[in-house]
Amino acid sequence: MTTTPKKSVFQSLLSLALPIIGLNVLSVLALAVDTAMCGRLGNSNTVLTALGFATQLIFLLMVAMLGLTVGSVALIARAYGAKDKERVNHILLQSSMLTVFISVLVAIFGNLLADWLLMLLGANEVVRESALLYLRPLLTCTVFYYLNILYAASLRGVGNTRLAFMIALASNGLNVFLNYGLILGNMGFPALGVQGAAIGTVLSHCFSLGLMVFFLRRGAVKDVFLYLKPKAIDKKLFRDLIKIGTPAALDMVILNAAFISIVGMVGRIEQIAVAAHGIGIRIQSLAFVPGMSVSQATGAMVGQALGAGNVEMARKVVRASLLLCTIIMSTLALIIIFGVYPIVSIFDVASGTTLETFSVMWIELLGYCMPIVGIYIAFVGMLRGAGATSISLRINFYATVFFQIPLSALLGFTFGLGVWGVWAAFPISFLLKASWAGVVYRKGDWAKTGIRV
Repeated sequence: MTTTPKKSVFQSLLSLALPIIGLNVLSVLALAVDTAMCGRLGNSNTVLTALGFATQLIFLLMVAMLGLTVGSVALIARAYGAKDKERVNHILLQSSMLTVFISVLVAIFGNLLADWLLMLLGANEVVRESALLYLRPLLTCTVFYYLNILYAASLRGVGNTRLAFMIALASNGLNVFLNYGLILGNMGFPALGVQGAAIGTVLSHCFSLGLMVFFLRRGAVKDVFLYLKPKAIDKKLFRDLIKIGTPAALDMVILNAAFISIVGMVGRIEQIAVAAHGIGIRIQSLAFVPGMSVSQATGAMVGQALGAGNVEMARKVVRASLLLCTIIMSTLALIIIFGVYPIVSIFDVASGTTLETFSVMWIELLGYCMPIVGIYIAFVGMLRGAGATSISLRINFYATVFFQIPLSALLGFTFGLGVWGVWAAFPISFLLKASWAGVVYRKGDWAKTGIRV
């Protein structure tokens, strides 16, 4: 009689992470599809600018939901590791209720404040008009999008990432079909322009959520069942979700503040460098997807190990994550550094221009910092899985506010290194973050915090 060899921790982590990578890439592609199709409209410059502002606003309003997601994954993974099926399903229902509440708030206040927020971000009247056509359907139907995010994350917490990926694959296919018809008026659909992009996206979210609910109520995932009837609010659970989720949400706020500070400083030195910064961020957002996906898988496995009371297994997961993140991010770093000129040319940047010079400079800096970023985000996955998000926030806050931002000003202005100096502080700050997180890992406080939550 033969037995199937047990997977190593590294293999298990890789197996869990691969569908997450696919899911996150699909999320990026969904936005790219909207952008590419809207770029074919007659007023494409206005529409594309409007999409840029609208996307910024959507990300800004998602901060609370991202925090809730981190808290839900940590608690579900811990309950699953403890083999407490009832607790898993209880957390899933309570998180769903809280997600609906957050969605209603975003729908109401998002719609009321959308025009003002767009104006605050710098959008002119014409751009705001197009942005609102895109934003209003998405904001009104936020609940479908947010519940999709929650259920995909919850499945990650119980070690199932393939179902969410397959559903997202079908949903993205529908999104492409609907957008092709509704934006441009193909296949007999009305030509709704940028509003059609929003409607197509909302319908694909509805489709995705319908599939997710169907499978979660049909026993497709072992020991997981989605109850639809609301129950009394579990105040202690809500407090735990807020305790874990709030620092994770603030982490995102600090990261965005760091980028805003860079843009502000760079803009004072050389305006064209701001455009280069935007190009680099687009490359970064795609290149960081594999590492961030491994980090998410790490959080799920660490939570399960701590739920089972196995701290040593949690440490093994972290070590495997460090190795996998380093391999992936180092490989991508080499691709970016040695392929920087072809990458820049994708954005139609003319050769020999100032824009090309700055774009190459920034993208190379991002490439050089990717291995150390890989180490840091592996530790972030550890802290989030343990529910020790306050530690992650502390590291990010002090390293950003008291080190990165002042160092950017010092190198860029005081030492006269200009744009390069402002940018250089970003990768340098990750050396501090990764080192600090490494000390936390060795001390073991994160594991103790995780068991107490």
